[in-house]
Amino acid sequence: MISFGIKDLIDILLVAVLLYYTYRSMKESGALNIFVGVFAFIMVWVVVDKILGMKLLGTIMDRIIDSGIFILIIIFQDQIKRFLTELGSKRGWKSISKLWHSGQPKNARKKWVMPIVYACMSLSKSKTGALIVIRQNFSLEDYEHSGDIINAEVNNRLLENIFFKNSPLHDGAVIIDDGKIKAAGCILPVSHDTSLPKYLGLRHRSALGISQATDAIAIVVSEETGNISYAHRGEMHLKLSSTDLDRALSNLIE
Repeated sequence: MISFGIKDLIDILLVAVLLYYTYRSMKESGALNIFVGVFAFIMVWVVVDKILGMKLLGTIMDRIIDSGIFILIIIFQDQIKRFLTELGSKRGWKSISKLWHSGQPKNARKKWVMPIVYACMSLSKSKTGALIVIRQNFSLEDYEHSGDIINAEVNNRLLENIFFKNSPLHDGAVIIDDGKIKAAGCILPVSHDTSLPKYLGLRHRSALGISQATDAIAIVVSEETGNISYAHRGEMHLKLSSTDLDRALSNLIE
């Protein structure tokens, strides 16, 4: 007789949660097809080895599974790092982690949202290209060091001057952390997501790339059209008004 207790229910729920977060992480990073392929291979292995008892094929697949784990760790090291970072900062330890990398309460942090919105509005009117990245929980220190360290309070005039067409820093990204412009002229990872419209340029692909690699919010002002967009968690939101951007940032900034 098969017994089903509370431990079995908890076991199933934990596996479901793990699969969901793995699926979400793979979708955001553009590696969903790999996740589906790995999942399908595991299902075939379970059927062949555990249910049908095919010893020869099962043994071959066992060897692939044994060595495949290490290969997957190497391939998905960025996703694993991100998952562990989110696990430590948002699941039970959120209030403690914020003490380490956020000295301002939530309301105080939102005071510097408007200067960013004003800067984007001004840059949009003049069709000046811009890429602004707002740090959340995931560290952006490596990307900060790819540009020039500034460490200045968020100011809309300063942002506009950084992205002025004759400025030596206008081609890179500005990184904002805890109400401060940490660095400018930063180099970001470029997304190779084929679903992104072809008319979007390198700034948009860089914004999507950093949003896939981290939990940061990346704002883009198009140099061709002046349209304002933002990327977050692997999704690009296009053609925003200033009100849309203000609302989005106020809701997303943690």
